[in-house]
Amino acid sequence: MTKPERVQAAIDRAPVDRVPYAFWRHFPDADHSPRALAEATLAFHARWGSDFIKLTPAGGYAVREWGCVESAEVSADGHRPCATCAVRSPADWAKIRPLDPAAAHGYAQQVETLIRMGGDGRVDCAILPTLFSPLSVARKLSGDRLAADLREHPEAVEAALEAIAETLTRYASLVLDEGAGGIFYAIQAASLSVCTEAEYARFGAPYDQRVLESLEARSGLTIIHCHGDRLMWTQLARLPGHVWSWDDRATPPSLGDGKAVVAGAVLGGLHQWRTLADGTPEQARAETRDAIAQTGGIGLIVGPGCVVPPAASPANLAAVVTTVGGR
Repeated sequence: MTKPERVQAAIDRAPVDRVPYAFWRHFPDADHSPRALAEATLAFHARWGSDFIKLTPAGGYAVREWGCVESAEVSADGHRPCATCAVRSPADWAKIRPLDPAAAHGYAQQVETLIRMGGDGRVDCAILPTLFSPLSVARKLSGDRLAADLREHPEAVEAALEAIAETLTRYASLVLDEGAGGIFYAIQAASLSVCTEAEYARFGAPYDQRVLESLEARSGLTIIHCHGDRLMWTQLARLPGHVWSWDDRATPPSLGDGKAVVAGAVLGGLHQWRTLADGTPEQARAETRDAIAQTGGIGLIVGPGCVVPPAASPANLAAVVTTVGGR
């Protein structure tokens, strides 16, 4: 099977020649330069041979044009948080207007990176740019004040969410025009650690539905990445997509339970910290075998619950690849 055929078979829950897998990581030394990020991502792919390529940008790319300033400090997972948020008072939500992603610096850089990577078909699998959900972007824009503003200034937040959703829909269309094989859609706010179920139902789910529906006719591989713990799984499982990704080793549901309620494939099985960063090759092999056992090897893509830490052991990644039968 080719890599796209293998991933499609997983989505269709059909037999595969081997279980597909994917690794992705941040490149903090390269992610402010489209050329450097393209080269780093392609070199990582050449080494590990994933069945799709996730294009992982600097975390602030989606909010830079609205006024967020990224920290110079790099977190252990390789991303840089916002040092200064754009929304520091309720009145600041009114400043969030729709952007033209072809001209907005952070978005335009990702389009250029995609083009430099060969989004026109020169690679052996789909390239998936990262698209944060509207409520996730709102959280990046406002930081810790989001929860209070959802309760005390809901109309102001909703107006901003409309602008964000319009911007993201335009951006998704643009990268698909430039050859992206799909979208890695990251939802960082469908967690009870971030908001209530009622708040996500009002401020999250309708915008996720809108953006994801805009992709349905054009994206061959939409991965819904459910970030965080205490996930609102019932609502997440109803969203339109092809693959559901979450940190199944750290938060429910298990891969097997998650597969039972989604329409496509599940992606996970590997604890990025306990196993890939701090564990042994045998632990990596054991988690891989367990992921296959939970799903029967059908409807499964083996991967980390989130980004592979830069400190992850190459021997542990190699153990995953050889366990699924890759090279």
